[in-house]
Amino acid sequence: MERANEKEASKGLCERAYRLFDEFRGAYRQEWMRLENNERIYRGDHWYDVPVTDENEPRPVTPIIQSTVENVSADLMDQAPEAIIRPETGADSRIAQVVEAVIRRNHDVAGYAVEYQKLIHDLLVGGYCVQEVGYDPALNSGLGGAFIRHVDDRSILFDPLCDDVQEGRAVFKISLRTREWFKDRYPKQYLNMGDDPYAAADAPADDVLKGDRRNSVLLLEYWWKEPTEQPGVFAVHMALIAGGVVLEDSRQTKPQGYFAHGMYPFILTPLYMRKGSCLGFGIVDLFEKQQRYADKLDQIVLKNAFMASHNKLLVTEASGFDEEDLKDWSKEVHRGESLNGVTWFSTPPLPAYLLSYVQRIREDIKEESGANDSSRGNFRQGVTAASAIRALQVASTKRARMATARLYEAFRQAVRMEIEVEREFNFYLRPVTIYEDGEAQEVLFDSAMLTGTRNGTEGLPLEFYISVKASQQDPFSASAQNELILQLLQAGAIEPKQALEMMIFEGKDQLLKGVEAKAQTI
Repeated sequence: MERANEKEASKGLCERAYRLFDEFRGAYRQEWMRLENNERIYRGDHWYDVPVTDENEPRPVTPIIQSTVENVSADLMDQAPEAIIRPETGADSRIAQVVEAVIRRNHDVAGYAVEYQKLIHDLLVGGYCVQEVGYDPALNSGLGGAFIRHVDDRSILFDPLCDDVQEGRAVFKISLRTREWFKDRYPKQYLNMGDDPYAAADAPADDVLKGDRRNSVLLLEYWWKEPTEQPGVFAVHMALIAGGVVLEDSRQTKPQGYFAHGMYPFILTPLYMRKGSCLGFGIVDLFEKQQRYADKLDQIVLKNAFMASHNKLLVTEASGFDEEDLKDWSKEVHRGESLNGVTWFSTPPLPAYLLSYVQRIREDIKEESGANDSSRGNFRQGVTAASAIRALQVASTKRARMATARLYEAFRQAVRMEIEVEREFNFYLRPVTIYEDGEAQEVLFDSAMLTGTRNGTEGLPLEFYISVKASQQDPFSASAQNELILQLLQAGAIEPKQALEMMIFEGKDQLLKGVEAKAQTI
């Protein structure tokens, strides 16, 4: 009887998940088409949807948008985020140091730098990026650890009725897996798996679901929330579903909720806000039309150049000249009756303002998108001082700074969620390195560190202040700061040792130790 009830509950879960996914899928079809179009424009395939009217017509492509995206990406990569953990009270300062070291270690072993690069691409091209926070027991040589990973924006579906991810009815992550994959990992459930309903004739309309449908099945990662006994508090659950069968159900092992924090483990960051939706628009959406107009004008210019490169010869019958004879440029003498019937017809040149307009469109795209000369590091009129170069760059990278601010806030939220995941899932003691007075010390991290006593009550979770800074300063910023420190030193405002401590350069710590050692021997 109990087994029959479980089977009935599993069937009900599948039906509910597929019904909700069908609704989300219908709303996302246009979104998938938009994402695919943006990727094509980014790759330089600007003419893919323009019918061919003349097989010989040129189809020029000037990758202005692609260059713009790459330049803004470079600015964002220079500002890769790093978490700074501060305690609520001074008594927890050492614990905050350990937590900061744990987070830094997690990001190093999980390769967050690569994930961040993927996030930037999705943000600029697709208009939004998605990060997932979870726990991987295989990290840190099998000791486990929390992670922040990139989620492909074409493989995740949020509630189309909500502009807040956490308020949605569900979240779906989708992927295609071969039947052998399911057979190896879920041998019992595989026996009951049926046909994939999304491999039907209408599936090709969904570019994301195409793939190799001969031997693949759509895998749904279904996240949903259920109310708890406590008012206003929800528990989040997860199920893996494929072929009409529930492969995993988190309620079997964690009936109180997959995560104690009760939130979907996804952080969505839009670039340009889209009213009524949690998604956003990207650089391609804003400048695609200008790009296409620029390509069309380039086509007109090239067609005019091709036509002007071989002038036409107009010959009337009254001229007495033979057309084939005139085509033979090896002859020095041609016989005819009258030259009045022979006329060269040249293609008139395009007006000069058209050529300048083509160039102006390109410059407008670069200026408005933030990929101008200053942001690229190209300076004129003898600008050589690092502080002046940095000032011009700051003034010219407003769009990049806006995107950086959005990414930093999303990263801060993800790190806060990462700490909660460590608090809940960490089991083994993990060695991490912290620095005190410039000396490296190895300490063991235990999730018990994240609970303490507050106002006489024991076992309360410790809270931390989280801020974000760039993991490394770009060369112009470092040079500008060093210039300022040297000016203060020359003015007598600071001592040489203070100046050395405040400057930014490789090998500073070793140099400071040498200076201190030398001072002690004097």
